[in-house]
Amino acid sequence: MRAQSNWGFAAMLAGLVWSASAMAQEPSANPAFGPGEQAQYRVKYLGVTAGTAQVTVGSPMKQWGEDVWPIVAVARSDALIGVWPIKDKFVSYWKAGTQSVIGSDLHADENGKRRRQRIKMQADGKSVFVVKQKEGEAPRESTAEVVAGTLDVTGATFALRNRELAVGSEFSYPVFTGSKSFTMRAKVEARETMKTELGTQEVFKTRVQAEFGGSLTSKRDMFVYFTADPRHVPVRVEAEFSLGTVVAEITDYQPGRTMAVASAESGG
Repeated sequence: MRAQSNWGFAAMLAGLVWSASAMAQEPSANPAFGPGEQAQYRVKYLGVTAGTAQVTVGSPMKQWGEDVWPIVAVARSDALIGVWPIKDKFVSYWKAGTQSVIGSDLHADENGKRRRQRIKMQADGKSVFVVKQKEGEAPRESTAEVVAGTLDVTGATFALRNRELAVGSEFSYPVFTGSKSFTMRAKVEARETMKTELGTQEVFKTRVQAEFGGSLTSKRDMFVYFTADPRHVPVRVEAEFSLGTVVAEITDYQPGRTMAVASAESGG
């Protein structure tokens, strides 16, 4: 099992398991989630449980002088199945008022090898500053040009949750991973009934096109199933990569506070 590649995907499940300008939303539009929300997922690789992923919307905080909500995804491998020990943590810094991200931090611990990556959106909104470092090595710094309104995969997923989903709706968002830029496209294909560990749910089956590359090159489009209620919680993700099939299924969910309450607490 290519644990590093598989769990790089799992860590991005912060949503899982999509550009502020393209969304054309009102600044106060954040109906689907809020600080305190937490979702737990079981991650399967080739049909076998490989570990877990937890996605949490943290309390309002300051990052680089701006008010943000940290969206934290933690992925852990299951020691019982004999894969490399994995614990990855990915934090996306979400600006609720503008439906955008200002950067992210990745801390990866995979088979005893540690590495980190920081991405910071620059003031011009059209470039990012990237720092990558492997344990025992000096950090490597670089800059990259991006499209205005670019998000990371986590921010894109949460941005999509705030949209009005309906069968036939299509969305596209510029995404930067730290190494690659691409346009993520999503289309709501159907409304279905799905059995989950949270009970039977009405869900929107959404086809997602992405271009991760490498071992995460898609053999077919991904499918994400969002609940049909206003929270649009991702309850299942299906992806078939060159490394194999990965499925994430929700096992527990706790809702967060509303936008109004969160804004009041952060002084907004």
